[in-house]
Amino acid sequence: MFKYAVEYLKNTFYPLSVPDTLTIEDGQMVLVRTSKGEEALRAFVVNSKIIELWEKSENKPEALSVIRTLSQRDLQTLDDIKKEEVEAFFKCKALVEQHKLVMNLVQCKITFDRKKITFYYTAPERVDFRALLKDLTQTFTRVRIDLRHIGVRDETSIMCGCGVCGRPFCCCSFLRKFGSINVKLAKDQGMPIAPGKISGTCGRLLCCLNYEYSNYIDAAKGMPPIGSSVMTPDGLGRVCYLQFMNGTVAVKMEDGKTKEFAKADIEMVDADVNVEIDVPVMNSYAEDEGNIDIKQLEDDRNSSTCNV
Repeated sequence: MFKYAVEYLKNTFYPLSVPDTLTIEDGQMVLVRTSKGEEALRAFVVNSKIIELWEKSENKPEALSVIRTLSQRDLQTLDDIKKEEVEAFFKCKALVEQHKLVMNLVQCKITFDRKKITFYYTAPERVDFRALLKDLTQTFTRVRIDLRHIGVRDETSIMCGCGVCGRPFCCCSFLRKFGSINVKLAKDQGMPIAPGKISGTCGRLLCCLNYEYSNYIDAAKGMPPIGSSVMTPDGLGRVCYLQFMNGTVAVKMEDGKTKEFAKADIEMVDADVNVEIDVPVMNSYAEDEGNIDIKQLEDDRNSSTCNV
């Protein structure tokens, strides 16, 4: 039975295989053997309910082997490696500029055993970095070099931060994979179609547009389309906007007044109602962001790669 786990890949915890001779405390740094090499990770005590789920799951993460707990000397080595990562980052960045490559260096990671160095980068197009790699192998000797392309969503998940909701980014707190997102999600939920309102720090549509979408679709069932003629308890009118979550419909009456009715209290009719309605703001581009192509915010091949 597994008692401890580490967060190895993005927002994914892996169980630890701990030797019987080794004692680990919650939150202690341990040296773990991974596919990338030896890495220093923080061990956490696993909740008993999670252990039960892991035991029953057919797709549980493969256990990682613990080599030892980190000593004070190891912790000093870890600090030295972090400093080396910063130095390596700027050396690589200088080489990227020297070769005039269209790529944005995001992060540098060095394994604890110093046998592998990974550079994460974003780029709008495929990059020919053969000359760069040649210079890197001459700069960083006796170490395996990995240049890993990631998307702008992956970049944000690495850098971390807080969203407009005030909470940490979903991508750096619990999301493992990015779902496909398009502007239809925002339109169907009646949100303002303005980049500043529906996009995140990564420059793509907010991941949370997916979270309540199914609720809006269910709530929209039975709702009349905007602009349709309807009969209400107070007479004829035209639908000017919808309140999905309240289950109400705003209708502009023939006398020019706007009233709200429950969707069960109105009925669509085939009649020509002489009422003009304004196009709802939530279905229009914001004036201060008028020239931005909203399609640029949608998910594409440069949004995420799951290479983190």
